[in-house]
Amino acid sequence: MKRILDKVAFLIGLIKKGELKFLWSGISKRLYSTHLSYGLKRDLNIEIPTPPSLLKLEFRHYQDEDAPYFELDNMNHGLIEKNINHCFVATKNNEPVYRVWLMGPDQSQKIEDFWGNSFPTLKKNEVLCENSFTVPKYRGFGIMPFAMTKIAEKGKDLGADTSIIYTDTNHIVSLRAGDYAGYHPFILRTEKWFLFKKSVSFSDIPEALLEHYKKATQRRQRKKKVS
Repeated sequence: MKRILDKVAFLIGLIKKGELKFLWSGISKRLYSTHLSYGLKRDLNIEIPTPPSLLKLEFRHYQDEDAPYFELDNMNHGLIEKNINHCFVATKNNEPVYRVWLMGPDQSQKIEDFWGNSFPTLKKNEVLCENSFTVPKYRGFGIMPFAMTKIAEKGKDLGADTSIIYTDTNHIVSLRAGDYAGYHPFILRTEKWFLFKKSVSFSDIPEALLEHYKKATQRRQRKKKVS
């Protein structure tokens, strides 16, 4: 009952804030849609160059007083209340600018309770890095790939040697951020919605989508100056 009341309050809050586009997007998605996501993984035993960021950042666990900085993170509404370890925050001069969850297999039940069957059960050597959010005014500073790289490496403290993320096949910015952070595609997730019922399946990545990934993450060569 409490969960239903929380959802009703959330919907009313969206209407009051004028988030009608987000609200309609969520409803239409659940009526009928198909979404494809790459499963990407990174070998934490392999060192990679840290992608550059225009900001000097530090990392710590999420604190209750960070909440106002993530009010616009509608996609992750209710996730903090699930108390899923570990929620990390990147800060600039102790001001939160980015948030993401890094979860080990000991969090599998909580992961399933919140996301259903959207993720396969984690193996003992794996961590799931999910639901990242950059505070809007700090977007465009290279925070995501830098933070993804640094936070994934904290998975080694949890006994993992593999970090996994899932990214929509059409979300070019996130695909490039993951690529810079050392992630590579290994599986395809298909999520289908029909009349508010979701089904999820996993399969090998078709050659066409592998080519799409390569093109999306291809790094442009800097033009040489003509002397």
